[in-house]
Amino acid sequence: MFVDSHCHLDRVDLSPHQGEFSRLMAATAAAGVTHLLCVSIDLPRYPAMRALVDPYPQVAVSVGVHPNEGSAADPEPTVEDLVRLAADPRNVAIGETGLDYFRSEGDVEWQRARFRTHIAAARACAKPLIIHTREAREDTIRILREEGADQVGGVLHCFTEDWAMAKQGLDLGFYVSFSGIVTFKTAASLREVAAQVPLDRLLIETDSPYLAPVPHRGKSNEPRYVPQVAACIAALRGLPVEELARATSENYFRLFGVERIVCSPASA
Repeated sequence: MFVDSHCHLDRVDLSPHQGEFSRLMAATAAAGVTHLLCVSIDLPRYPAMRALVDPYPQVAVSVGVHPNEGSAADPEPTVEDLVRLAADPRNVAIGETGLDYFRSEGDVEWQRARFRTHIAAARACAKPLIIHTREAREDTIRILREEGADQVGGVLHCFTEDWAMAKQGLDLGFYVSFSGIVTFKTAASLREVAAQVPLDRLLIETDSPYLAPVPHRGKSNEPRYVPQVAACIAALRGLPVEELARATSENYFRLFGVERIVCSPASA
């Protein structure tokens, strides 16, 4: 049993599945992926995403606005907006949120303000955070501390930073999640981090449709590829892949408060 703890199902290329979302979900189940977390990155597309996954009880959702999403014409999310949407029983987290200085130019104070809004919402509804961080290590950790994010915890998703940042996140009660990047030839230093994160604080993900793992690199990513991420990390740690899968699945259920779902053929 594998869990894909972070994917964007509404953005996955369905052409390999004859354009049918149900076929994508069947292929996911056939790969042994039993639970998924479909993560929001903007609010205008959230209702359609939520409706898409509604027939599939094994899919949980989050609500949030990515630090690189939105335009000047879009209103900034408020704490009230996020808390209202998070009241949905299928909603298990706030995010993804965080800081991304790689794609941003000029004054990014608006990103930091948006990040603080998400943390406040997570505290208000007592749900964990899904954190995106890129080239913003110091500010990410600083704001998590300043805003009391340790009260709700969460996950540093698609982790690509160093052990020092992973350790700071762990000290704040966060989990650390690895995507297909860990399988890339250029990711030797990241694999060193993946080998050190305590097994009871480790998650795996695809971040579909982005960052497909080897041997699918360069293709559109799908949740059915999360076993390749698990196999890579299991080999690093000298564990059977089944043990890695079991541990990361338990971590997912514990962090997000998700109940195990036994799917009928109609919901696979």
